[in-house]
Formats: sequence, C-alpha cells, structure tokens
Amino acid sequence: MDLSSLENIMFSGAFILYVASMFLYLLDFLSSKGSRGMTARNVLVVGFAAHTIAIIARGITAERAPLSNQYEFATAFAWGIALMYLVFSKKYKLEVMGTFVTPIIFLILGYAAMLNKSIRPLMPALQSNWLVFHVSCAIISYGAFAVACGLGIMYLAQPKLEAKDKFKDKLPALGVLDMITYRTVGFGYFMLTLVIITGAIWAERAWGRYWAWDPKETWSLITWIIYSIYLHLRLMKGWRGKKAAIFVVVGFICVIFTYIGVNTLLPSIHSYV
Repeated sequence: MDLSSLENIMFSGAFILYVASMFLYLLDFLSSKGSRGMTARNVLVVGFAAHTIAIIARGITAERAPLSNQYEFATAFAWGIALMYLVFSKKYKLEVMGTFVTPIIFLILGYAAMLNKSIRPLMPALQSNWLVFHVSCAIISYGAFAVACGLGIMYLAQPKLEAKDKFKDKLPALGVLDMITYRTVGFGYFMLTLVIITGAIWAERAWGRYWAWDPKETWSLITWIIYSIYLHLRLMKGWRGKKAAIFVVVGFICVIFTYIGVNTLLPSIHSYV
C-alpha cells in the first residue's frame, strides 16, 4: 500500500468515525440513561488518530508540511477542532459539549472531502519556514474558536433544554458554561494574535511589506477585533450571559468567512486552491 492510498483510507476512516461519534454523542444527550458518552469519546479519539495518520501520510508524500491549499487547511482545521475539543472537554470534564462540537468537525471535514486533493508544488510565497508556525497557530486558534462556538450554542439552547426534565442533570450551570467559553476564547485569541504577528513577519519576508490590506489580512484583523471586543467587555465591564454567547458565535462565523468566504468570493494573494 502506498502512502496516498493510506492517506485516503485513513481520511475516510476518520470521517466515518467522526460521524459515528457525533451520533453517539447525540444519542447519549437525548437518552435518559446517558450511557454512551465515553464510547462516543473513544470513537472520536480513534477517528482523531486515523486523521493524524492521514495528515502525516500526505506530508510524507508531498515532502512538505501539508498546509498549503484549501483541502490541506480544511482537513487540518477539522483536526484542530477535534484536538481542542479533546483537550478542553478533558480539562473541564464536560463531555456533553461533544454534542455541540462534533457537528462542526463533521461540517469542516465534509467540506474538505469536496475539495481537490491533488498534491501541487508550493507557490514561491509559501516556500518559507514561517509556513508551519503561522498555519499551525491558525489551526489551533480556529479549533479553539470552534469549541467556543459550540459552547456558545449550548449556552443559548440551555434555557429551553432545561425546561425538559431529562436534560437538567446533563447541562452545566450557565455560569460554569460562561467561564469555560471565556477561557476557550482567551486561548484562541492568544493563538490568533500569534497568527497575525507571524503573518506580518512572513509577508515582509515574502513581499517586502508587513501589511497590505489584502482581504485575508483584513478579515483576520476584523475577527481579531471582534474577539478583542468580547474579551474587553468581559474583563472591563463584567459582560456575561446571552449577549456574550451570541458574540462568540458571531466571532466564529467571521472565522469561517475569513477562511472559506475570502478564498471563494474575494480576490486575494492568500487564495490558494
């Protein structure tokens, strides 16, 4: 078996396992017994391992970091969401958030599956040691924001869900959920700041300027400003509750537009297909 075949098998296996985990989390959430949570997590872990093998196999085949086009970033993006979910759910012992985060993994990996998977040589601008650090920071940042989005959706849905008896013991208190969301956004914000800084340094090396108001740069800045406002209001004004949760969801919509919208709708020097 060559590495390309291994990549395809592992990618398909990861996709199937992520879907299985998503349904197991949903069944666990809807069930009055709630006995499938650890099974869902274990399935997700196996899917994550297969996903990791697929990315490594592609990197070996391409003889470079597999982070240079739409497909490669999409599959790495989904991998980053899975990683951040596993980290934060274990840290805060909140497996129920898998019900709200795994659908995002499914959507991003499903998007990746529809893209051109052919391996192409790096464009001159991408032939830099900054590629791995810059894009890796973006993957972790976006993954954290995806988890925060899932938490925000859970927060917004909680009042209606708690009206039904079978969900009362499955959902954390709103204050706890708000705190976890804040910490997740804080980590993602730190990584996004590194994305912008390393991107500026890389741009200066590649094009002779730190900033050019390219659509990708502009929307990255808009996304950073949105999360800056969230954190400022949280720290300085004690901002919490429904409005804060909506803000987090809107922030992730900007993340998605920065990645997919800019690449498909706006001419940009960062639009690598």
